Amino acid sequence: MKFAYKFSNLFGSVYHQGNLLFTPDGNSVISPVGNRITVFDLRNNKTSTLPVESRLNFTALDLSPDGCILIAVNEEGEAHLISLISRTTVHKYRFKRKVRCVRFSPDGKYFAVCKENNVFIFKSPGPATGEFNPFIMVRVFHGAFDDTTCLDWTSDSKILAVGAKDMCTKIYSLDKYANFRGMTLGSHSDAIRAVFFEKDSLDLITIARNGHLCIWESSIDPSDLEPWEPVRKKIKEAENSDSEDDIPQTAAEEEAKGSKRSKTDEEMEVEDNEAVKKLVYKRLARHYLNDLVHSDRSARLTSASYHAETHVLVTGFSNGSFFLHEMPNVTLIHSLSISDQVIASVSINSGGDWIALGCSGLGQLLVWEWQSETYVMKQQGHANNMTCLSYSSDGQYVVTGGDDGKVKLWNTSSGFCFVTFHEHTGGVTGVQFSHNRKFVVSASLDGTVRAFDMTRYRNFRTLTSPRPVQFNCIALDRSGEFVAAGGQDVFDIYLWSMKLGRLLEILSGHEGPVCSIAFSPSLTSTAMASVSWDKTLRLWNAIESGSAHQTILLPSDGLFVTYRPDGEEVAVATLDAQISFFDVKTGDQRTCIEGRNDLGSGRSDTDLVTAKQTLKGKAFNSLCYSADGENILAGGQSKHVCIYNVKECMLVKKFEITQNRSFDAVDDFVNRRNMSEFGNLALVEGREENEDGTTALSLPGVRSGDMAARNVKPEVRVFSLQFSPTGQSWSAVTTEGLLVFSLDIGLVFDPFMLELGVTPESTRKTLQDKDYAKALMMALKMNEQDLVQEVLESVPIESVELTVSSMPSVYQVRVLKFVATYVENSRHIDFYLRWSTLLLNALSPGLLRDRGSTTFTQLLPVLLTLQKSLARKHDDLARICDYNKYTLQYLQKLGDLRKSADGLKANSDGEESEDTSDDEDLMLMG
Repeated sequence: MKFAYKFSNLFGSVYHQGNLLFTPDGNSVISPVGNRITVFDLRNNKTSTLPVESRLNFTALDLSPDGCILIAVNEEGEAHLISLISRTTVHKYRFKRKVRCVRFSPDGKYFAVCKENNVFIFKSPGPATGEFNPFIMVRVFHGAFDDTTCLDWTSDSKILAVGAKDMCTKIYSLDKYANFRGMTLGSHSDAIRAVFFEKDSLDLITIARNGHLCIWESSIDPSDLEPWEPVRKKIKEAENSDSEDDIPQTAAEEEAKGSKRSKTDEEMEVEDNEAVKKLVYKRLARHYLNDLVHSDRSARLTSASYHAETHVLVTGFSNGSFFLHEMPNVTLIHSLSISDQVIASVSINSGGDWIALGCSGLGQLLVWEWQSETYVMKQQGHANNMTCLSYSSDGQYVVTGGDDGKVKLWNTSSGFCFVTFHEHTGGVTGVQFSHNRKFVVSASLDGTVRAFDMTRYRNFRTLTSPRPVQFNCIALDRSGEFVAAGGQDVFDIYLWSMKLGRLLEILSGHEGPVCSIAFSPSLTSTAMASVSWDKTLRLWNAIESGSAHQTILLPSDGLFVTYRPDGEEVAVATLDAQISFFDVKTGDQRTCIEGRNDLGSGRSDTDLVTAKQTLKGKAFNSLCYSADGENILAGGQSKHVCIYNVKECMLVKKFEITQNRSFDAVDDFVNRRNMSEFGNLALVEGREENEDGTTALSLPGVRSGDMAARNVKPEVRVFSLQFSPTGQSWSAVTTEGLLVFSLDIGLVFDPFMLELGVTPESTRKTLQDKDYAKALMMALKMNEQDLVQEVLESVPIESVELTVSSMPSVYQVRVLKFVATYVENSRHIDFYLRWSTLLLNALSPGLLRDRGSTTFTQLLPVLLTLQKSLARKHDDLARICDYNKYTLQYLQKLGDLRKSADGLKANSDGEESEDTSDDEDLMLMG
C-alpha cells in the first residue's frame, strides 16, 4: 500500500494532434495528448487525464450524444471504446489502416468511420440500440476514388455525407428510399476538408482545402423521404383455369375492360410522379475563404466546425488565422490570428458560444468566447522538452522549466498553468521553490539566475557571475537566504545572497562540469554537496569555512546528488548506473545500488549495437528520497522509474511511465521485420501530407523552406523527478510532459495492525455502545476510509477531547492524516478543525522531546498535507466571502438609491398637490 501509486494526471502538455471535442453539456473539452486523453472542466477549472493509454498517439476522437462512450483511434488504426463513466477501455478494434474521421450519429445508434476510400457504419453499443457487443458492422460504402477525409450526419441520422481527397462529396443513405439514390457533388478543385448538414434539412455545406466553400440546396426535406418497397410481381392466370365462370365474353366487353385497365395504370403513374419527388441538389453559391487571408497566399484551410442551430461556421488556416462566418450568406463575423502555426482542430460547444482551437506545433489549446471576445481558457505547454521541476513546501504548486527558456507554475489541484515567466533567453536547467513559498529561483544556460516573486509574479532579482557562465544546476538553502549555481563551461560554483543580491563566494575545485548541487535540508546547517564529471563528490560549508571542502572519489562521473531529509546522508547517481550512499560527517560509503538491469535497454531505431551494449550507456540522472528517508526514487535514460529500499539495497517497485510507441527507445527489441540488407526500414521517412497540405518529404531536388528540418522521433526518458512533500504523490518530468502518480487508496485493502474479530459490524456495535476511542481505533486498523469517516463524524463534539487523549500517538497520527485529507472536501469545517487542533495539542509534547522518533518522521508529511488542505479551504472560503460581501454592498447601495428615489418622488408629488390646491383657491376667488 505504501507504494500503490497509480497514474493520476498529466501536466505540461495540453494538446498534441487529432480533433478536439466538447462534452454534450458544453462545459468540458476533451483533448488528445499523445497516447492519452485529457478532459478540461471549464466550469470547475480542473483537468483530469483518463487512465487509458494507447500504443501510439491518438488522431481521431468522437463522443456519443449522451456523453458516455468515447471512441479514440490511434495512428495505426487501433480503436479504443472508452466508457467515461468507469474511465476504462471497454473494447479494442483494429482497423489496420489509418482512420481519418469517426463520427456518431445524432440519435446515438450508429457511428461511421472513414478508412482509406471506404466508410464503415457500426452499431453503437448501449441502451439506444439494445446492443452491447461493440463494433457490429452494418453497412460499408465504397464510392470514393481516394481517401475519405470527413463526414457528417443529418439530424435524423438517415443520410450521410462523406468528403474525400478526390475533390467530391458522396451522399449515402443508411436505409433504402424510393426517392433517393447515392449521388456525387463536385465543384471543388482540391481535397474536401469538411462537410456539414443544416439542422432538420438536407441542405449541405462543403469546404475544400484551398478555401472554396459551396452551398447546396436540396429539393426535398428529410420528412419527404419514402422507404423503398420491393415491386410485387403480378401472378399470371393459368391457361387451363379451373374457374367455374367459363362464360365467353363478347368483344365489346373485353374492349371496355381493357380501356378501363389502361386508364387506371396511367392515373397511377401520374399520381406516383406527383407524390414521389426525387432528391436533387442545386448549388446556390460558391465562396473563396482564402481571399480573407491577405498576408499569406499559400495558406491552406486545415480545420472547420459548424454550429447548425446558430448557423455559425468557424474555419482555421495553416497560418494561425481563424474566421467566423454566419451562414448561409457567409457574412464575416470575426477574424483573429492566434499564432503563426497551423490550427489543427476547431470545435464549437453545444451552446455555440465557446470555440476550442488546437495548435499542434506549439502544443497550444485555447477556448474562446466569440461574443464577448474573451479567452475562457488559454493553456500551452513547453515548446521544447521540459527539463526540471520543484514542488512547493505544501505540495500545492509545481514549478517547471524547459528548453524553451520558460518557467511555468502549475496548480496541482486544478492541473492548470497559471503563471509563465519569459525572462530567460536560454534553456532553463534548474528550478527551486523557497521553503516559505514566497519566491522561485531558476538557473539557465543564458548565464543568469533569476528569482520570481510569488505574490506579484515578477522577476525581482537577477543574479549573474563576473564572467559569462552557462549554469547547469541550482540549489537553495532551507532558510532561503543563499542560492548556489554550478557552471557547465566554467567548473566553479557561485554563491549569492538572496537578500542583498550580491555574489558572496566562488567555490573552485571541480575539474569538470558541475552536474548537480544540493544544500543540506537541516535548518541549522549551511552544508552543501556537489558532483561533477571529474568523478568526485565534494562537501562544502562555504558560509563557515569558505572554499575549504572534503573530496570523495566516485567510481564514475557524477550525475546527481541529493540529501536525505535528516541531512545525515547523501545519495549520488553516477554514469555507471550506480547509486552510492555516503555519510556526510565521516565521508564513508555506506551502501551501493546497482541499477543498470532495472533501467531496461530501450533500443532505438537508429541503434547499430546490441541491447547489451546499449544498456551500458544507461544511467540514473535524478534521485529523490521519500519523506522518511527509507526509500529513494530514481529515474534516468529509460521509460522506467524505480523505487529502492536504501537499507536493503533492494528494488521495491518499478513504474513504466509510458507505452507510447510514437516515441523512440520504448521497445526493448527491434522488430526484425523492419531489418533489411540496407538497414532499418523504420528510418525511412514517409510522404504523407501534413495538416497544412504540404508533404512531409517532397521529391529530391524540389525541397523548399528550412533545409535543416528533419523528422525525428523523440526518445523517451526521465529528466527529473520528485516526491510531493505530502508523500501522497510523486511527479516525473518526461518526454511526454509532467506525469503525476498518486496513491490510489480506494482500490487496495491495506489494514494496519489488524486483529481477529475487528470487522465493520463489530466496529459499528462498539460505536453504538459509545466507546468512541475503541471504535475509532478499530476503524483505523481496517483502514477503510468510509468506515473511518462514519466513526469520526459520529463522535459528539463534547467527546472529541476525551477520544483523542484515550488513543496512543500512533493512532493519533493516523487520525490526523485522515483529517488532513478530508477537511478540504468536507462541509464540516469547524468539526474537523476542532479535531486537528486537539490532535496537534496531544502530539506536540512528545514530538518536542524526541525529534528523531518514527512518529515525528511520519508526522511531517501529514502536517504538510494539513497545511495544503487548509490553505485551499481558506482560498475557497475567502472567494465566497468576498463575493457575498460585494453582493451585500451592492444590495445595500441599491436599497439606498431606491429610498432616495422614492423620497424624490414623494416630494415631487407633494409639490404637485400644493400647486393644484393653489390653483383651486384662485379659481374660487375668481
